[in-house]
Amino acid sequence: MGNLSVDARVLRLALFTDTYAPQVNGVSRTLERLIDAVAERGGVAQVFTVDDPGATDTVGVVRYPSRSFWAYDELKLAWPSRSKVRDEVLKFAPTIVHSATEFGVGLAGRRVARALEIPFVSSYHTSFSAYARYYKLGFLSRPGWSFLRWFHNGGLRTYCPTQAIQREITDRGFRECRVWSRGVDCDRFAPAYRSRGLRSQMGATDQTVVVGYVGRLAAEKGLKMALEAIQKLEKLRPGTTRFMAAGDGPFADEIRRAAPPGSWLPGKLSGQALSEAYASADIFLFPSTTDTFGNVLLESMASGVPALGADVGPTREILANGRGWLARPNDSDDFARVLAELVDDRNRISTARGSALAFARSKSWSVIWDALIQDYLTLQRQPRQ
Repeated sequence: MGNLSVDARVLRLALFTDTYAPQVNGVSRTLERLIDAVAERGGVAQVFTVDDPGATDTVGVVRYPSRSFWAYDELKLAWPSRSKVRDEVLKFAPTIVHSATEFGVGLAGRRVARALEIPFVSSYHTSFSAYARYYKLGFLSRPGWSFLRWFHNGGLRTYCPTQAIQREITDRGFRECRVWSRGVDCDRFAPAYRSRGLRSQMGATDQTVVVGYVGRLAAEKGLKMALEAIQKLEKLRPGTTRFMAAGDGPFADEIRRAAPPGSWLPGKLSGQALSEAYASADIFLFPSTTDTFGNVLLESMASGVPALGADVGPTREILANGRGWLARPNDSDDFARVLAELVDDRNRISTARGSALAFARSKSWSVIWDALIQDYLTLQRQPRQ
Protein backbone atom coordinates (compact mmCIF):
# COMPACT_ATOMS: atom_id res chain seq x y z
CA MET A 1 0.00 0.00 0.00
CA GLY A 2 3.06 2.24 -0.12
CA ASN A 3 2.56 5.77 1.24
CA LEU A 4 -1.21 5.74 0.92
CA SER A 5 -2.75 7.03 4.13
CA VAL A 6 -6.02 5.07 4.10
CA ASP A 7 -6.14 1.35 4.86
CA ALA A 8 -9.22 0.00 3.05
CA ARG A 9 -8.74 -3.71 3.66
CA VAL A 10 -12.17 -3.96 5.34
CA LEU A 11 -13.91 -2.23 2.41
CA ARG A 12 -16.05 -4.18 -0.07
CA LEU A 13 -17.53 -1.68 -2.52
CA ALA A 14 -20.40 -2.51 -4.89
CA LEU A 15 -20.46 0.16 -7.58
CA PHE A 16 -23.62 0.41 -9.72
CA THR A 17 -23.39 2.53 -12.87
CA ASP A 18 -24.94 2.80 -16.33
CA THR A 19 -21.65 4.01 -17.81
CA TYR A 20 -18.30 2.27 -17.52
CA ALA A 21 -15.34 1.30 -19.68
CA PRO A 22 -15.02 0.80 -22.59
CA GLN A 23 -17.36 3.80 -22.81
CA VAL A 24 -15.24 6.96 -22.86
CA ASN A 25 -16.57 9.92 -20.91
CA GLY A 26 -15.68 11.81 -17.77
CA VAL A 27 -17.84 9.69 -15.49
CA SER A 28 -16.62 6.31 -16.76
CA ARG A 29 -12.98 7.39 -16.53
CA THR A 30 -13.46 8.66 -12.97
CA LEU A 31 -15.15 5.42 -11.92
CA GLU A 32 -12.33 3.33 -13.39
CA ARG A 33 -9.91 5.34 -11.29
CA LEU A 34 -12.07 4.80 -8.22
CA ILE A 35 -11.94 1.01 -8.64
CA ASP A 36 -8.14 1.17 -8.98
CA ALA A 37 -7.88 3.42 -5.92
CA VAL A 38 -9.87 0.98 -3.78
CA ALA A 39 -7.61 -1.91 -4.88
CA GLU A 40 -4.45 0.12 -4.23
CA ARG A 41 -5.60 0.68 -0.66
CA GLY A 42 -6.31 -3.00 -0.06
CA GLY A 43 -10.07 -2.99 -0.59
CA VAL A 44 -12.22 -5.03 -2.96
CA ALA A 45 -14.67 -3.59 -5.48
CA GLN A 46 -17.19 -5.07 -7.87
CA VAL A 47 -18.80 -3.11 -10.70
CA PHE A 48 -22.39 -3.70 -11.80
CA THR A 49 -23.00 -2.07 -15.17
CA VAL A 50 -24.45 -2.33 -18.69
CA ASP A 51 -23.16 -4.65 -21.39
CA ASP A 52 -21.02 -3.27 -24.20
CA PRO A 53 -19.85 -4.92 -27.45
CA GLY A 54 -16.33 -3.62 -26.84
CA ALA A 55 -16.05 -4.96 -23.30
CA THR A 56 -13.41 -7.58 -22.52
CA ASP A 57 -13.42 -7.45 -18.72
CA THR A 58 -14.87 -10.27 -16.65
CA VAL A 59 -13.27 -10.35 -13.19
CA GLY A 60 -14.84 -7.78 -10.90
CA VAL A 61 -17.42 -6.59 -13.45
CA VAL A 62 -21.01 -7.83 -13.76
CA ARG A 63 -22.77 -6.71 -16.95
CA TYR A 64 -26.49 -6.67 -17.74
CA PRO A 65 -28.13 -6.67 -21.20
CA SER A 66 -28.96 -3.12 -22.22
CA ARG A 67 -30.59 -1.03 -24.93
CA SER A 68 -29.72 2.38 -26.26
CA PHE A 69 -31.86 5.24 -25.01
CA TRP A 70 -34.09 6.41 -27.86
CA ALA A 71 -33.21 10.11 -27.42
CA TYR A 72 -29.46 9.53 -27.06
CA ASP A 73 -28.14 6.48 -28.86
CA GLU A 74 -24.85 6.26 -26.97
CA LEU A 75 -26.58 6.16 -23.59
CA LYS A 76 -27.34 2.56 -22.64
CA LEU A 77 -29.93 1.53 -20.08
CA ALA A 78 -30.44 -1.86 -18.48
CA TRP A 79 -33.22 -3.10 -16.23
CA PRO A 80 -31.82 -6.21 -14.52
CA SER A 81 -34.15 -8.50 -12.62
CA ARG A 82 -34.39 -7.85 -8.90
CA SER A 83 -33.73 -11.46 -7.99
CA LYS A 84 -30.61 -11.66 -10.14
CA VAL A 85 -29.17 -8.45 -8.68
CA ARG A 86 -30.03 -9.59 -5.16
CA ASP A 87 -28.30 -12.95 -5.63
CA GLU A 88 -25.17 -11.34 -7.07
CA VAL A 89 -24.97 -8.75 -4.31
CA LEU A 90 -25.46 -11.37 -1.59
CA LYS A 91 -22.67 -13.41 -3.15
CA PHE A 92 -20.30 -10.42 -3.19
CA ALA A 93 -21.34 -9.31 0.35
CA PRO A 94 -20.52 -5.60 0.05
CA THR A 95 -20.01 -3.36 3.06
CA ILE A 96 -21.29 -0.35 1.10
CA VAL A 97 -23.19 0.25 -2.17
CA HIS A 98 -22.52 3.29 -4.37
CA SER A 99 -24.80 4.19 -7.29
CA ALA A 100 -23.16 6.59 -9.74
CA THR A 101 -26.20 6.91 -12.01
CA GLU A 102 -29.85 7.40 -11.21
CA PHE A 103 -31.49 5.14 -13.78
CA GLY A 104 -31.37 1.50 -14.84
CA VAL A 105 -28.46 -0.18 -13.10
CA GLY A 106 -28.00 2.70 -10.66
CA LEU A 107 -31.63 2.40 -9.61
CA ALA A 108 -31.16 -1.34 -9.12
CA GLY A 109 -28.26 -0.59 -6.78
CA ARG A 110 -30.39 1.74 -4.67
CA ARG A 111 -33.18 -0.83 -4.50
CA VAL A 112 -31.03 -3.78 -3.45
CA ALA A 113 -29.04 -1.78 -0.91
CA ARG A 114 -32.17 -0.62 0.85
CA ALA A 115 -33.78 -4.07 0.67
CA LEU A 116 -30.73 -5.72 2.23
CA GLU A 117 -30.04 -2.82 4.61
CA ILE A 118 -26.56 -2.18 3.21
CA PRO A 119 -25.27 1.41 3.61
CA PHE A 120 -26.05 3.27 0.38
CA VAL A 121 -24.40 6.35 -1.14
CA SER A 122 -24.80 8.05 -4.51
CA SER A 123 -23.01 10.61 -6.64
CA TYR A 124 -24.41 13.40 -8.80
CA HIS A 125 -22.50 13.53 -12.08
CA THR A 126 -24.93 14.72 -14.73
CA SER A 127 -27.36 17.64 -14.94
CA PHE A 128 -30.27 15.69 -16.39
CA SER A 129 -32.58 18.70 -16.36
CA ALA A 130 -30.11 20.58 -18.58
CA TYR A 131 -29.73 17.56 -20.86
CA ALA A 132 -33.51 17.32 -21.13
CA ARG A 133 -33.63 20.83 -22.60
CA TYR A 134 -31.03 19.96 -25.24
CA TYR A 135 -32.80 16.78 -26.27
CA LYS A 136 -36.29 18.35 -26.33
CA LEU A 137 -37.42 16.56 -23.19
CA GLY A 138 -38.12 19.74 -21.28
CA PHE A 139 -41.40 18.32 -20.00
CA LEU A 140 -39.28 16.04 -17.81
CA SER A 141 -37.37 18.82 -16.04
CA ARG A 142 -39.81 19.45 -13.17
CA PRO A 143 -40.67 15.82 -12.40
CA GLY A 144 -37.02 15.05 -13.02
CA TRP A 145 -35.96 17.07 -9.98
CA SER A 146 -38.56 15.31 -7.84
CA PHE A 147 -37.23 11.93 -8.96
CA LEU A 148 -33.57 12.90 -8.45
CA ARG A 149 -34.31 14.25 -4.99
CA TRP A 150 -36.10 11.00 -4.08
CA PHE A 151 -33.27 8.91 -5.49
CA HIS A 152 -30.38 10.68 -3.78
CA ASN A 153 -32.12 11.31 -0.46
CA GLY A 154 -32.51 7.55 -0.11
CA GLY A 155 -28.82 7.29 0.78
CA LEU A 156 -26.39 8.42 3.44
CA ARG A 157 -24.46 10.74 1.09
CA THR A 158 -24.75 12.46 -2.24
CA TYR A 159 -21.27 13.21 -3.56
CA CYS A 160 -20.93 16.32 -5.76
CA PRO A 161 -17.95 17.30 -7.94
CA THR A 162 -17.88 21.00 -6.96
CA GLN A 163 -19.12 23.34 -4.25
CA ALA A 164 -21.30 25.05 -6.86
CA ILE A 165 -23.15 21.80 -7.58
CA GLN A 166 -23.38 21.06 -3.86
CA ARG A 167 -25.07 24.42 -3.29
CA GLU A 168 -27.38 23.99 -6.28
CA ILE A 169 -28.79 20.62 -5.30
CA THR A 170 -28.88 21.43 -1.58
CA ASP A 171 -31.09 24.39 -2.50
CA ARG A 172 -33.36 21.91 -4.27
CA GLY A 173 -33.83 19.80 -1.17
CA PHE A 174 -31.03 17.22 -1.50
CA ARG A 175 -29.64 16.15 1.89
CA GLU A 176 -26.20 15.10 3.16
CA CYS A 177 -24.31 16.44 0.15
CA ARG A 178 -20.52 16.31 0.21
CA VAL A 179 -17.90 17.46 -2.28
CA TRP A 180 -16.01 14.65 -4.02
CA SER A 181 -13.70 16.64 -6.25
CA ARG A 182 -11.61 15.45 -9.19
CA GLY A 183 -7.88 15.15 -9.74
CA VAL A 184 -5.54 15.00 -12.68
CA ASP A 185 -2.49 12.95 -13.64
CA CYS A 186 0.21 15.59 -14.06
CA ASP A 187 2.60 13.05 -15.56
CA ARG A 188 0.19 12.16 -18.34
CA PHE A 189 -0.92 15.74 -18.96
CA ALA A 190 1.92 18.26 -18.91
CA PRO A 191 3.39 21.20 -20.88
CA ALA A 192 6.29 18.95 -21.92
CA TYR A 193 3.97 17.27 -24.45
CA ARG A 194 3.66 20.46 -26.49
CA SER A 195 4.64 19.46 -30.02
CA ARG A 196 5.99 21.81 -32.65
CA GLY A 197 5.45 19.04 -35.19
CA LEU A 198 1.79 18.67 -34.31
CA ARG A 199 1.25 22.42 -34.44
CA SER A 200 2.86 22.45 -37.85
CA GLN A 201 0.49 19.66 -38.90
CA MET A 202 -2.37 21.93 -37.82
CA GLY A 203 -0.94 24.74 -39.94
CA ALA A 204 0.05 26.73 -36.85
CA THR A 205 3.24 28.76 -36.42
CA ASP A 206 4.66 30.17 -33.21
CA GLN A 207 2.51 33.25 -33.80
CA THR A 208 -0.73 31.29 -34.29
CA VAL A 209 -3.19 30.94 -31.41
CA VAL A 210 -4.59 27.41 -31.39
CA VAL A 211 -8.04 27.20 -29.81
CA GLY A 212 -8.67 23.61 -28.78
CA TYR A 213 -11.52 21.43 -27.60
CA VAL A 214 -11.21 17.87 -26.31
CA GLY A 215 -14.16 15.74 -25.30
CA ARG A 216 -17.44 14.33 -26.47
CA LEU A 217 -18.81 15.91 -29.60
CA ALA A 218 -22.42 16.28 -28.48
CA ALA A 219 -25.02 19.03 -28.62
CA GLU A 220 -25.28 19.45 -24.86
CA LYS A 221 -21.61 20.44 -24.73
CA GLY A 222 -22.48 23.79 -26.33
CA LEU A 223 -20.59 23.02 -29.51
CA LYS A 224 -23.04 24.65 -31.92
CA MET A 225 -22.49 27.96 -30.17
CA ALA A 226 -18.74 27.32 -30.00
CA LEU A 227 -18.58 26.79 -33.75
CA GLU A 228 -20.41 30.06 -34.29
CA ALA A 229 -17.90 31.79 -32.03
CA ILE A 230 -14.96 30.30 -33.92
CA GLN A 231 -16.45 31.41 -37.23
CA LYS A 232 -16.90 34.94 -35.87
CA LEU A 233 -13.35 34.92 -34.48
CA GLU A 234 -12.01 34.04 -37.91
CA LYS A 235 -13.76 37.10 -39.33
CA LEU A 236 -12.54 39.33 -36.49
CA ARG A 237 -8.92 38.14 -36.61
CA PRO A 238 -8.46 36.37 -39.97
CA GLY A 239 -5.49 34.06 -40.28
CA THR A 240 -4.34 34.37 -36.66
CA THR A 241 -5.94 31.26 -35.16
CA ARG A 242 -6.47 27.56 -35.73
CA PHE A 243 -9.31 25.47 -34.33
CA MET A 244 -8.77 21.94 -33.03
CA ALA A 245 -11.49 19.55 -31.81
CA ALA A 246 -10.51 16.05 -30.67
CA GLY A 247 -13.18 13.50 -29.82
CA ASP A 248 -16.19 11.77 -31.27
CA GLY A 249 -19.92 11.67 -30.74
CA PRO A 250 -23.26 12.46 -32.37
CA PHE A 251 -22.25 16.04 -33.25
CA ALA A 252 -19.11 15.01 -35.15
CA ASP A 253 -20.61 15.46 -38.62
CA GLU A 254 -21.80 18.95 -37.75
CA ILE A 255 -18.32 19.85 -36.49
CA ARG A 256 -16.75 18.67 -39.74
CA ARG A 257 -19.31 20.59 -41.77
CA ALA A 258 -19.15 23.90 -39.91
CA ALA A 259 -15.54 24.17 -38.69
CA PRO A 260 -13.46 26.81 -40.50
CA PRO A 261 -11.08 25.65 -43.26
CA GLY A 262 -7.79 24.46 -41.82
CA SER A 263 -9.32 23.13 -38.59
CA TRP A 264 -7.73 19.99 -37.18
CA LEU A 265 -10.34 17.31 -36.41
CA PRO A 266 -8.53 14.05 -35.63
CA GLY A 267 -11.38 12.14 -33.98
CA LYS A 268 -10.92 10.37 -30.65
CA LEU A 269 -7.34 10.36 -29.33
CA SER A 270 -5.66 8.45 -26.53
CA GLY A 271 -2.24 8.01 -24.95
CA GLN A 272 0.56 10.32 -26.01
CA ALA A 273 -1.45 11.62 -28.97
CA LEU A 274 -4.06 12.97 -26.56
CA SER A 275 -1.40 14.50 -24.29
CA GLU A 276 0.19 16.24 -27.27
CA ALA A 277 -3.15 17.56 -28.52
CA TYR A 278 -3.92 19.19 -25.18
CA ALA A 279 -0.48 20.72 -24.71
CA SER A 280 -0.17 21.98 -28.29
CA ALA A 281 -3.16 24.32 -27.93
CA ASP A 282 -2.95 27.84 -26.50
CA ILE A 283 -6.52 28.27 -25.27
CA PHE A 284 -8.92 25.50 -24.28
CA LEU A 285 -12.56 26.09 -25.20
CA PHE A 286 -15.17 24.82 -22.74
CA PRO A 287 -18.61 26.09 -23.80
CA SER A 288 -20.71 23.56 -21.86
CA THR A 289 -23.39 24.73 -19.45
CA THR A 290 -24.45 21.17 -18.53
CA ASP A 291 -21.27 19.67 -17.05
CA THR A 292 -21.14 19.31 -13.30
CA PHE A 293 -17.33 19.45 -13.37
CA GLY A 294 -15.54 19.00 -16.67
CA ASN A 295 -12.53 16.71 -16.15
CA VAL A 296 -11.09 18.02 -19.42
CA LEU A 297 -10.62 21.43 -17.78
CA LEU A 298 -8.13 19.99 -15.31
CA GLU A 299 -6.37 18.05 -18.06
CA SER A 300 -5.95 21.17 -20.17
CA MET A 301 -4.75 23.19 -17.18
CA ALA A 302 -2.22 20.49 -16.28
CA SER A 303 -1.03 20.72 -19.89
CA GLY A 304 -0.33 24.42 -19.41
CA VAL A 305 -3.37 25.53 -21.42
CA PRO A 306 -5.81 27.91 -19.69
CA ALA A 307 -9.48 27.75 -20.63
CA LEU A 308 -12.29 29.99 -21.75
CA GLY A 309 -15.53 28.65 -20.36
CA ALA A 310 -19.20 29.50 -20.00
CA ASP A 311 -19.93 31.61 -16.94
CA VAL A 312 -21.81 28.97 -14.94
CA GLY A 313 -21.20 27.84 -11.37
CA PRO A 314 -18.98 24.76 -11.72
CA THR A 315 -16.80 26.27 -14.46
CA ARG A 316 -16.57 29.60 -12.64
CA GLU A 317 -15.29 27.76 -9.57
CA ILE A 318 -12.53 25.99 -11.49
CA LEU A 319 -11.40 29.01 -13.51
CA ALA A 320 -11.43 31.48 -10.61
CA ASN A 321 -8.47 33.64 -9.57
CA GLY A 322 -7.02 34.20 -13.02
CA ARG A 323 -6.87 30.52 -14.03
CA GLY A 324 -8.87 31.21 -17.20
CA TRP A 325 -11.64 33.38 -18.60
CA LEU A 326 -15.43 33.36 -18.71
CA ALA A 327 -17.97 34.40 -21.33
CA ARG A 328 -21.74 34.68 -21.21
CA PRO A 329 -23.35 31.23 -21.56
CA ASN A 330 -24.65 30.37 -25.03
CA ASP A 331 -23.43 33.73 -26.40
CA SER A 332 -21.21 33.25 -29.45
CA ASP A 333 -20.59 37.01 -29.74
CA ASP A 334 -19.18 37.17 -26.22
CA PHE A 335 -17.02 34.05 -26.70
CA ALA A 336 -15.67 35.50 -29.96
CA ARG A 337 -15.02 38.85 -28.26
CA VAL A 338 -12.99 37.30 -25.42
CA LEU A 339 -11.01 35.14 -27.84
CA ALA A 340 -10.20 38.17 -30.02
CA GLU A 341 -8.99 40.11 -26.97
CA LEU A 342 -6.70 37.22 -26.04
CA VAL A 343 -5.31 37.06 -29.57
CA ASP A 344 -4.52 40.77 -29.28
CA ASP A 345 -2.90 40.48 -25.83
CA ARG A 346 -1.05 37.19 -25.57
CA ASN A 347 0.58 38.14 -22.29
CA ARG A 348 -2.80 37.39 -20.72
CA ILE A 349 -2.50 33.83 -22.01
CA SER A 350 0.98 33.46 -20.53
CA THR A 351 -0.12 34.82 -17.15
CA ALA A 352 -3.17 32.54 -16.94
CA ARG A 353 -1.06 29.56 -18.03
CA GLY A 354 1.03 29.77 -14.85
CA SER A 355 -2.03 30.04 -12.58
CA ALA A 356 -3.82 27.19 -14.34
CA LEU A 357 -0.79 24.93 -14.13
CA ALA A 358 -0.26 25.60 -10.43
CA PHE A 359 -3.92 24.82 -9.68
CA ALA A 360 -3.85 21.56 -11.61
CA ARG A 361 -0.69 20.45 -9.84
CA SER A 362 -2.45 20.96 -6.49
CA LYS A 363 -5.22 18.50 -7.41
CA SER A 364 -3.66 15.22 -6.36
CA TRP A 365 -5.75 12.13 -7.08
CA SER A 366 -4.24 10.44 -4.04
CA VAL A 367 -5.62 13.02 -1.60
CA ILE A 368 -9.03 12.97 -3.31
CA TRP A 369 -9.32 9.17 -3.17
CA ASP A 370 -8.17 9.04 0.44
CA ALA A 371 -10.94 11.46 1.44
CA LEU A 372 -13.67 9.56 -0.42
CA ILE A 373 -12.59 6.12 0.75
CA GLN A 374 -12.26 7.32 4.34
CA ASP A 375 -15.87 8.50 4.12
CA TYR A 376 -16.88 5.07 2.82
CA LEU A 377 -15.18 3.50 5.83
CA THR A 378 -16.99 5.84 8.20
CA LEU A 379 -20.39 4.94 6.72
CA GLN A 380 -20.05 1.27 5.85
CA ARG A 381 -21.47 -1.75 7.58
CA GLN A 382 -18.75 -3.60 9.39
CA PRO A 383 -17.77 -6.78 7.49
CA ARG A 384 -18.46 -10.18 8.96
CA GLN A 385 -15.51 -11.66 10.83
